[in-house]
Amino acid sequence: MFRTSPSSSDIDDKFVKRDSDMLSQIYGSEELTPYWIADMDFPIASAISQAMQQLVSRESYSYEFDSKTLFKAISKWNKELHGLELDAEHFVQVPGVLSAIALLIRDFSNEGDGVLIQTPVYHQFRRLIVSAGRKVVSNTLSIDDDRYLIDFEDFERQLKNGSVKMVLLCNPHNPVGRVWTKAELQKMVDIARQYQVLIISDEIHADIVFEGASFTSIASLNYENSLTIIGSPAKNFGLNSISNGYIYSDNEALREKIKATSNSLALDHGNAFTTAASIAAYQHGKPWFEEFLAYTQNVRNWIVDFMANELRQVKTFKPEGTNQIWFDFSGLELDSSQLKFLLTQQAKLALTPGTWFGETNENYYRMNFAAPLEQIQASLQLLKSSIEKTV
Repeated sequence: MFRTSPSSSDIDDKFVKRDSDMLSQIYGSEELTPYWIADMDFPIASAISQAMQQLVSRESYSYEFDSKTLFKAISKWNKELHGLELDAEHFVQVPGVLSAIALLIRDFSNEGDGVLIQTPVYHQFRRLIVSAGRKVVSNTLSIDDDRYLIDFEDFERQLKNGSVKMVLLCNPHNPVGRVWTKAELQKMVDIARQYQVLIISDEIHADIVFEGASFTSIASLNYENSLTIIGSPAKNFGLNSISNGYIYSDNEALREKIKATSNSLALDHGNAFTTAASIAAYQHGKPWFEEFLAYTQNVRNWIVDFMANELRQVKTFKPEGTNQIWFDFSGLELDSSQLKFLLTQQAKLALTPGTWFGETNENYYRMNFAAPLEQIQASLQLLKSSIEKTV
């Protein structure tokens, strides 16, 4: 059963989102409600906890690998949830999603090559590209009627010049919340195929898709020059600190290349807790996940309605997927320092600055809303009163 508040515990956490040193460094204050990291403030599914407790009760941690059961569970989950046919033999396991991206960048591009990202986008993409000695190429998303779209003219122009060897796709898109349609993805694939460019699709938020939107995996479009990062239970089951990453491709040559790299670095297996938690999530976590998704959709709807009715000066981009919501505070007509003071010192909010995602306008911020509705309601009411006192 999905719960919004944890059981009482005497164990102190070391969660990054509440780390006083980090809050002080980033926001200049410790007394903030954290909405800046994309994880959830809910207890995980009891089936997952029970699976890990069973491991503890054995009091033995011998070598133990069960990737076959895990890959079958991921395949079955995607078949039931998305109608996506995945061959359980076509996965490669790595330590995490970011590890997967880092390995793929190094395996399938050379130093100096261009890697295209669609900004504003998850800030770690840029870091991984730069740290590998590759060149970041931005295909900036456009906005039409308060909805983000892919600028396909610019996308093709960037690929046509020959410097881009890889497209790093985020679907559903973090932070703007778009769930790319099948038509949009097919157009992207058609252009990439024309210029023989590899597509790496980060689909970690694939399951968190709300009513009115439908998820399409790049793996379903039969593009032979693509690899998909799919199956991590981090975001949909709250396992951020213990989840692995799973790379998928039906292209045997691509798959074997990344498998060889992963094996050579001994990165091709998870620990027993990670494996047990993931199997339990995909085999027994569906009722919990459905309640979680319904709850966060309700939270999203409340935020959108509240902002539209009470804070019209703030533009809100209604997310089609992910538990992130994207705000533009330009309508308040505050400079960046005044806006930061309002958000942190008055409203006591720790939101993620849009500049982290490559957004040049300093008025943009992202908010994680996988949190209890009552908490979010209190936070946004405080934001409203702070704005009324300031503007």
